Amino acid sequence: MSTPFYQQAREHLSAACPVMNGLIGRVGPCLLVPRGEDPFTLLVRCVIGQQISTKAAESIYNRLARAVNPPPEGPHPADGTSLAMWQREGIMPMDKLAALSEAEFKACGVSGPKQRTLRAVVEHARANPDLLPSIAGLDDDTIRERLTVIKGIGPWTVDMYLLFGLGRPDVLSVGDYGIRVAVKNLFRLRKLPDPAKLTRVAKPWQPYRSVALWYLWRSLDAKALKE
Repeated sequence: MSTPFYQQAREHLSAACPVMNGLIGRVGPCLLVPRGEDPFTLLVRCVIGQQISTKAAESIYNRLARAVNPPPEGPHPADGTSLAMWQREGIMPMDKLAALSEAEFKACGVSGPKQRTLRAVVEHARANPDLLPSIAGLDDDTIRERLTVIKGIGPWTVDMYLLFGLGRPDVLSVGDYGIRVAVKNLFRLRKLPDPAKLTRVAKPWQPYRSVALWYLWRSLDAKALKE
């Protein structure tokens, strides 16, 4: 998703929705950047991120990455460039991940249910070797169908995969708690919106609902809002 895309998205959202117009004015430019990692690594990240904060997920993922694929040895620059590059560009080796014991997973902070999901992902990827290499060429609905058959992979996980991994522009994660809270607050609803209500509220945001979600998440961060 390029800068011209974001400009077009902001203009559409601002014109289509007064609430979004105000929010965009307070937050500023959209800084959403898809991760661009290999498909398996992206899926591992999304599993790790289930039901925990972004900060906690990043910490657990980095510990897991170190366990299966240690960073380069030797001194790192004072600014941490080498380590940061390893964290950003490192690929999660499927075979090494599968070889981890329950205790090793636990030492990295990976819960039992997530361990089972990661093993299910590995098993499914091995049984369907063409799935992940070709997944970027599939449409959103097909990706949902192909991934939610994996035990432990639900709609939210696929939403995050589509949005933060593949950079799909029109993802609406109706089950995301943060999004529901943000919509309740911004639209002054009496209670958290259910999927049907959230879908109706988000209709004017199409075909840029991914960008709208980014702004909604930012609305929950007081530091991101300009007075």
